[in-house]
Amino acid sequence: MITDQTCNDVERKRRALEVFIHISLVILLSAACLLILRPFLALIAWGIIIAIAVYPGYRQLRSLLAGRGTLAAVLCTLLFLAVLLVPVVLLAQTMIDGAQTLVAQAKNGTLGIPPPPESVGSWPIIGVPLKNIWTMASTNLTELIRSLAPQIKALLPGFLSASAAIGLTVLQFILSILIAGVLLASASGCATVTHSLANRLFGNQAEEFEKLALSTVRSVTNGILGVAVIQSVAAGIGFVVARLPAAGLWTVIFLFASILQVGPLVLIPAVIYMFAIASTTKAVLFLLWCIVVGLMDNVLKPVLLGRGVPVPIVVVFLGAIGGFMAIGIIGLFLGAIILSVGYKLFLAWLEGPLAAEQEG
Repeated sequence: MITDQTCNDVERKRRALEVFIHISLVILLSAACLLILRPFLALIAWGIIIAIAVYPGYRQLRSLLAGRGTLAAVLCTLLFLAVLLVPVVLLAQTMIDGAQTLVAQAKNGTLGIPPPPESVGSWPIIGVPLKNIWTMASTNLTELIRSLAPQIKALLPGFLSASAAIGLTVLQFILSILIAGVLLASASGCATVTHSLANRLFGNQAEEFEKLALSTVRSVTNGILGVAVIQSVAAGIGFVVARLPAAGLWTVIFLFASILQVGPLVLIPAVIYMFAIASTTKAVLFLLWCIVVGLMDNVLKPVLLGRGVPVPIVVVFLGAIGGFMAIGIIGLFLGAIILSVGYKLFLAWLEGPLAAEQEG
């Protein structure tokens, strides 16, 4: 005889099985979607970050264009493509011209390196080895290249791989800028989706965490990328005034190093070169300018990083640097956002019992 209790147990098991099947299907579908979108996740993430960072400027431009959002998005996209592609094209042209000049000089037998100044040998630690290598290069460049052939051969695959990676990165940024343009053109729809997602995740605190994510992205853009650009412009001015060879290449290298928080290291070989080939007065002035450039971020970061973000600047900075070390450049933004949100949730968890006690 089947009792009511038995029927209830069977019904509960049936419902549990249905729930399990539904959850499994949702997980399977989500995994399939992520697998399909995996090649595009980085592009979409960068597109969202770029769109968030430039939205205030886009909104002003849209107002100037009498509310024509599509035209404003197109102009923003073209502007950012120009900002990205013009330096890349100029740098590539400079490197191609330099390589062609070296090849022509090698064919004509006019390729040569001037001898080192006598003062190089008196430099501590590196002076004597540097003078020996420099002297060999100036007197018998062919022999120096032959002696360094194994090292050059070992470094060549890495150089080619790095060049291919740089080209792929530039292509990814081009596609990300195009995605950002599409997001800006449909800003109202994107805002609706963002609000709905925030409400699902955070409930009553959705607006607070949404503003936190937006302000964190803009803070990192200004505090890390913005400071890197300002430092690179200042460094580039110094390179040009000092007439450093390939000043444009030095500036681009310094820009990437500044984003990675190691910009001053790039200035060391430039300073050594200036002391080797220029007068003492000029080299000292160049050194002082490099010191100013290297210390510039100590003044700019406290002003720009964390500005407008309702969390301590140290949380944003640690999140940006830790995220970069964990997942690369995009971690500058994702790390700062995740750590900032985690910090706010931790505070809410700490304040929960206190609020309950006060209400009681």
